[in-house]
Amino acid sequence: MKNITRTFITGLLLLAVPLNFGLLSPVNFLQAEEANQSQQDQWLSFRNGNLLHGVASSDLPRHLKQQWSYETKDGIPGTPAIAQGRVYCGALDGFVVCLDLKTGKEIWKYRSIDDPDPKKFAPGFKAAPLVTENSIYIGDEDGFFHCIDKKTGKRRWKFETFGEIISSASRIDDRVIFGSYDNSLYCLELATGKKLWSFETEGYVNCSPAIINGFTFVTGCDEQLRVVDVQTGKQIKKMPLDTYLIASPAIWGDILYVGTYASEVIAVNWKTLQVEWRYRAAAGDFPYHSSAAITQKFVIIGGRDKLLHCINRKTGKEVWTFATRGKVDSSPVVVNNRIYFGSDDGHLYGVELKTGKQFWKTKIGRKVPGSAAVGEKHLVIGTAETGGKIFCFGE
Repeated sequence: MKNITRTFITGLLLLAVPLNFGLLSPVNFLQAEEANQSQQDQWLSFRNGNLLHGVASSDLPRHLKQQWSYETKDGIPGTPAIAQGRVYCGALDGFVVCLDLKTGKEIWKYRSIDDPDPKKFAPGFKAAPLVTENSIYIGDEDGFFHCIDKKTGKRRWKFETFGEIISSASRIDDRVIFGSYDNSLYCLELATGKKLWSFETEGYVNCSPAIINGFTFVTGCDEQLRVVDVQTGKQIKKMPLDTYLIASPAIWGDILYVGTYASEVIAVNWKTLQVEWRYRAAAGDFPYHSSAAITQKFVIIGGRDKLLHCINRKTGKEVWTFATRGKVDSSPVVVNNRIYFGSDDGHLYGVELKTGKQFWKTKIGRKVPGSAAVGEKHLVIGTAETGGKIFCFGE
């Protein structure tokens, strides 16, 4: 009954909203969207939902203990996924691995190429996996987008683009949407990989697509904010941003939040295309590669000024900053009233959401630019160096 109701409501929204942006309360839609994406304390995609909030539905113990680690031949720049007692993660050595969440035991291993020769170069995976009921979706460095059977680790289908895929995918109904370095945003059929549409921009598409009210957003290297209809692939609106972006946008109602390469965090009303506020830290010109986490009160984002920044979501004013000894490209994760994130100083940090005070940290490698996944009372994160590891923390 829940699935029937959800499909019916989604269909009404997709038909109605393009004609009138104001038909549905943004807060009500936001809550429904996040509830659909964050099921059973899992972490199914890059930022745990199509709004890209970076907020966990699972709790964690305040002081985490390492449960296990899993070594790869290369680094893990992306974010793992957690679903039904399993961890899914791509690595630069060309493998996607499926591990048991409690033990770290390898269940299956998928290679980006068919050649079994271990000396043969296999394109690596920088993107985070998207997990659905039956499949894993992820793009590789050579521009192939892979659909992998969730249980067996066997390929279901593969789709070729013409550029590297860093963008992690988002799902809406029976389709999957992602960006490529061939300057395009793609929409494919989940089951078959058939292309439903593609939208060409004027620069690389790094970001993972946020989706709300039947629209998705491109914030990429062509210095534009583009609003695209997810059904047709047609551009609805466009706004110049005067800077390119590496990070993915997060959505709260009518407002889109994203850090830019021009050393600002901006809040843009995506309906009116008006900038609500601009945040610029006192430290100077340091771009943002981190994607923001969003709560009702705060925007939290890492910077290349070696700081984690907490910003008032409504006013754009600084609430606090937390200093590390390395760049913070890691996208922070909010777990109740706590934040977890990595730094290029090699540490994984835990700080209080309201005050920015550190309550926990641990050294896990040389660089931690990737982001954590939090699900089923565990935190999983990878390190980026050669011989990098996937770490799992819990009680």
